[in-house]
Amino acid sequence: MFQKFSNDQDCKARTGELTTPHGKIQTPIFMPVGTQATVKTLHPDEVDELGAQVILGNTYHLWLRPGHETIRELGGLHKFSGWDKPILTDSGGFQVWSLAKLRKISEEGVTFQNHIDGSKMMLSPEVSMEIQSALGSDISMLYDECPPYPCDRAYAEESTDLTTRWAKRCKEWHLANKPAAGGADQATSEADRQLQFGIVQGSVYADLREKSARALTDLDFDGYAVGGVSVGEPEVEMFRAIDNAVPFLPDNKPRYAMGLGTPPQILEMIGRGVDMFDCVHPTRCARHGQAFTPHGTINIKNEKFAKDPRPITEDCHPHLRRFSRAYLRHLFRANEILALRLLSFHNLHFYLNLTKQAREAIEQNRFVEFKEDFTQRYNAKNFS
Repeated sequence: MFQKFSNDQDCKARTGELTTPHGKIQTPIFMPVGTQATVKTLHPDEVDELGAQVILGNTYHLWLRPGHETIRELGGLHKFSGWDKPILTDSGGFQVWSLAKLRKISEEGVTFQNHIDGSKMMLSPEVSMEIQSALGSDISMLYDECPPYPCDRAYAEESTDLTTRWAKRCKEWHLANKPAAGGADQATSEADRQLQFGIVQGSVYADLREKSARALTDLDFDGYAVGGVSVGEPEVEMFRAIDNAVPFLPDNKPRYAMGLGTPPQILEMIGRGVDMFDCVHPTRCARHGQAFTPHGTINIKNEKFAKDPRPITEDCHPHLRRFSRAYLRHLFRANEILALRLLSFHNLHFYLNLTKQAREAIEQNRFVEFKEDFTQRYNAKNFS
């Protein structure tokens, strides 16, 4: 169920609840990325303590190692990774686009040399669905072709049509095989059925985004993502892609912006009707010493924090409150693993708390005020 609370006609922010075999997901929500069946540096119990409702696994990487059949034999991705809440797996399409060597796209799928050992591989819609079935994720993503930015209209149109044809094949495989979440061979009821999301493509072309959204809606997926964003395009084009897709997606299904983004971008997209987000940004930044605060980001490795006795922020998670900025800087300079763990924990807490606050603001019919206040403070960068 998805409900819009805002009285502002220009604001499409809404709250919702998505039921999966491993639990309910309250939206809007940020989903930590666990590419290799782990959120980097963190124990699953810590990710749970942060309030994460769902995490991501990566089909491409888990296919290459340890292999989807190995994970199936060991009871599925939930049991393998020690995470008992919902898991979403992407299709592998983006990784083939961004990492693979010498790739060749055909109607069948994509032939490529994998980035680890250069061996020749083929990833097709059916293979992607089979891998995700073996992983036993709660939500599987259809296999799509992600166009680069920039690309001309002819390429974008051909790519969009190919994604739609591949979507039909993913849907057909899904209906024929009835995959279950959690490692079972086949779903025995609606309650344990693996959900499937479509992915809207179309690059920067408004009519192609509409065409893609309408075609996928006709196929009746459990939810819909907007793909092909955050691939190097200007921010204005990113927002435009969302605006050109969301109005043509069903109101009663979740909407997911893939691979996004900064805190202000997430709030902006919530205001445009998006429900779900993922991004490696918070944990990747953490590993480079960058911490998120209500007033922008700080680099904890900077000299000015060498004798700073304060915690990262006054309202940081109790897990970090005992540690000073000076201590965190020392850990980074000493190459201590604890530095990566603590800052990853902090940044994910910041992101998850942001979407929690957004949910509360929407329910209290004050989201526009909340977004504007947060964005103004964040962009002002008034560090103390």
